[in-house]
Amino acid sequence: MRKRDPQLAPLDGVLVIDKPLEMSSARVVEIVRRHAQHARTGHAGTLDPLATGVLVLALGRATKAIDLLMATEKRYETDIDLSAFTTTDDREGEREEIAISTPPTLDAVRAALARFVGTQLQSPPSYSAIHINGRRAYALARSGEAVQPPPREVTLMEASVLAYGFPIARIALRTGKGFYVRSLARDLGKALETGGHCATLRRTAVGPFTLQHAQTLDQLPNPLDESHLIPIESALQLCGVL
Repeated sequence: MRKRDPQLAPLDGVLVIDKPLEMSSARVVEIVRRHAQHARTGHAGTLDPLATGVLVLALGRATKAIDLLMATEKRYETDIDLSAFTTTDDREGEREEIAISTPPTLDAVRAALARFVGTQLQSPPSYSAIHINGRRAYALARSGEAVQPPPREVTLMEASVLAYGFPIARIALRTGKGFYVRSLARDLGKALETGGHCATLRRTAVGPFTLQHAQTLDQLPNPLDESHLIPIESALQLCGVL
């Protein structure tokens, strides 16, 4: 990794990116680091390649605050396809079609969704970035190993159905740290005795940082300067830390 020229002015702060579809969070970090003349860069909570939306990046001294930024709540909108399960719990994986004689009603979907609100144990997807014996779960799964990451405690603060027409339920969520929307899609399908996977996923907020704060990668100047960053102190104040 190339280091930033020490003669350049420090580049410290928070940058909010609207992550595009089919790009990894690591690739976004790589692009931003290059625009930032190789300043230290990290992200506060990954997004899957098939997810879009708010990705909070910390640059320079702000990378020391990543844990504080990651601890904030998240907001999502997702289209859950109730017609099938998949190996990845999103549309990337192999489908397992589920025959359904009578689709669930809107009231049934709302009632099932409400059961997941609160704090409970959630099993992460087999294809996830969780470490198992020193390796990423998705790497084990792709190599053909049976993977079942251990359940962990997560919190879902709010969940509502925005629209429904079987097999698609559009749902809005407000979650705590470590919550997997793909797991909710799978578990909602099990609760309804249908299929369940994320057809689309968009993160609309990370703590106080929303899509209104976000820039697209195409909008980033090259080189990046501090006028395009949220100062560290301002970012922590927005998070209620300072």
